[in-house]
Amino acid sequence: MAVTDLQRHFSAMARNNRWSNHVLLRACAKLDSASFTATRTSFFPSIAATLSHNHFVDLYYIDALEEGGRGERVYDDEIVFAHASDLAPLQQAADDRLIAFCDRLAEADMERVVVTDRGRKGQFPERICDLLAHLFQHQIHHRGQAHAMLAGTDVKPPQLDEFFLDFERDPEIGRMGLA
Repeated sequence: MAVTDLQRHFSAMARNNRWSNHVLLRACAKLDSASFTATRTSFFPSIAATLSHNHFVDLYYIDALEEGGRGERVYDDEIVFAHASDLAPLQQAADDRLIAFCDRLAEADMERVVVTDRGRKGQFPERICDLLAHLFQHQIHHRGQAHAMLAGTDVKPPQLDEFFLDFERDPEIGRMGLA
């Protein structure tokens, strides 16, 4: 199987996603539950709600990509986690599934269509490459919001942009097996 530039990009983005979630959730784990769930100004009302939302949206799109058939039923289990340490292992498992999915992609898979179940709105066919691009953009968008909210706490927000360039690369990336 030939690895295409797009497949290589998606695999790298999945690894960046895993590392970024790990670093951000590790910082958030320093917050007590009251601070993690405290009302703040953003799209979602707390760091906990933002990162919990990210997790369940990940599960929704990973299910669609894997053609798991759960669709919007993924959200039946949706909760707002009270502490980052409760969310972290579940997010890691989702991130690992996404890495495995991206690593298995072949060139033909990029244009392959899978169905996203939008409940009452219907079933919508989407190309895998478009779903992955959307999923990574969604993650980055909401991680940025959580990062900004974290700046309003006693915990210093971590660097989240030290993944791709050798000059900046966090050594933890290699220790995590993501390089």
